[in-house]
Amino acid sequence: MSETPRQLRADCFRCFALCCVAPAFAASADFALDKPAGRPCAHLAGDFRCGIHGQLRDRGFAGCTVFDCFGAGQQVSQVTYGGRSWRDQPRSAAQMFDTFAVQRHLHELLWYLTEAVALGPTEPLRGQLRRAVAETLRHTDASPAELLALDVDAHRATVNVLLSRASELLRGRGGADRRGAQLVGVDLRRVRLVGANLRGAVLVGADLRGVDLTRADVTGADLRGADLRGADLRRTLFLHRAQLDAARGDLRTRLPASLSRPAHWSALPLTPTRRATR
Repeated sequence: MSETPRQLRADCFRCFALCCVAPAFAASADFALDKPAGRPCAHLAGDFRCGIHGQLRDRGFAGCTVFDCFGAGQQVSQVTYGGRSWRDQPRSAAQMFDTFAVQRHLHELLWYLTEAVALGPTEPLRGQLRRAVAETLRHTDASPAELLALDVDAHRATVNVLLSRASELLRGRGGADRRGAQLVGVDLRRVRLVGANLRGAVLVGADLRGVDLTRADVTGADLRGADLRGADLRRTLFLHRAQLDAARGDLRTRLPASLSRPAHWSALPLTPTRRATR
C-alpha cells in the first residue's frame, strides 16, 4: 500500500466543517442524536471545530470517527469556494453542501485510482489508470455549477471498470469471489481469503481473527465491528484508514507500513487464535 497523497487526506484545519453540517444522520449506535442535512451538529463550535472531538466514541459518535472525506472538505472550502465559508455566504450554503457530496465521490475515486497505479499493474492498464486520475483531477478543479452538472455515477462506472481489472490482475487466480456478500457476524477464521474478491462485502461483526487477507480486495467492504485481531493485512488491496477505524484489532494485527494502528484498538493481544490456512 502506498503513502496517501496529501490532497487525498482530510485536513480539518482547512475545511469549514462540511462533514459536520452537510450530511444527515439518525440516532443509532453510530450517532447519539438525529441531525437533518444542512444543519450544523449541536457540538460544532464557532471556529468550525468539534467541541467533543476527543470524546466522540465515549459520547456516542463513533460514526464521526470513521468518516473520511478523502480531502474533499478542504478542496471545497479552499479551492472551489476560495476560502469563503457557508457562514460567510449563507445563500451559497446549500450549493456548497451539494458540491461537497460530489467532491467527496471524486476524491474517493482518486484515492482508489492512485492506489491502483501505485500497486503497479502492467501496461496498457497502468496508462489507462493514469489517464483516469488526470480526468478525475480535472473534475475536482471545476466550478460549483460544473460539479453539480457532472454525472458522477457515469464517471464512477467508467472508473470501476478499470479498478475491477486492476483488482483481477493484482489478486491473481484462485481467490474466492465474495463480491457484495452478506457476511454479517460470520466466522471466517477457517475460510481461505488470500486473493479473495471482497469488494462491497458486508463484514459487519465478522470474525476474521488470524485470517490472512493477503491480496484480498476490500474496496468498499463494510468492516464495522469486524474482529481483525491477529489478522494479516500487510498486503490487503485497497484498505483505507476508515475501515480500520471501524473495525477491532490488537497488537497482533499486522498492518501495511502506511497505516497506523487505531488508538481505540486493544492495547494487548487476547487469547491466540487458530490462523486460517493458505
